[in-house]
Amino acid sequence: MSIYDKLIADAASYGLTVVEKHFKSNARGLIKGSKIGIRKDMLTVEKACALAEEIGHNRTSIGDLLDQSDVRKRKQESRARQYAYECMIPLGRIVQAYKMRIFGRYELAEFLGVSEEFLQSAIDRYTEKFGIYVKYNERYTIKLCPLEVIDKYRYKYINR
Repeated sequence: MSIYDKLIADAASYGLTVVEKHFKSNARGLIKGSKIGIRKDMLTVEKACALAEEIGHNRTSIGDLLDQSDVRKRKQESRARQYAYECMIPLGRIVQAYKMRIFGRYELAEFLGVSEEFLQSAIDRYTEKFGIYVKYNERYTIKLCPLEVIDKYRYKYINR
């Protein structure tokens, strides 16, 4: 089962219906009520990233957020993106990639099932939230810029 299929199942468990559509706008995904529309002409990884964000809107936001001139709407948009980043790229998966000796952003994005653009946006957001370093469990520290995992017991840096 692909990550996109898993997200569709997750959406259904929240009472949401996902449909792929051709959009007139540049939007990648839209949510209205209990229906999520995903842009049909995207790669599956891009659809998964968009769907994660739309589920995030359902879980964290209320109302129409299209007018981003209102600071409250921008905050809700940010919360939905944060939800998507944590859903698609939890810190534990970065550590798991390190353990599997996955190197490079392209390989990491492929392993995580996200686009490289989404991966970079998530890293940028995690850097805003945590700073350059974030502890994961007692053993690992993730350095976000440049992306590396530091294993306390191996004293070895793996550059991504």
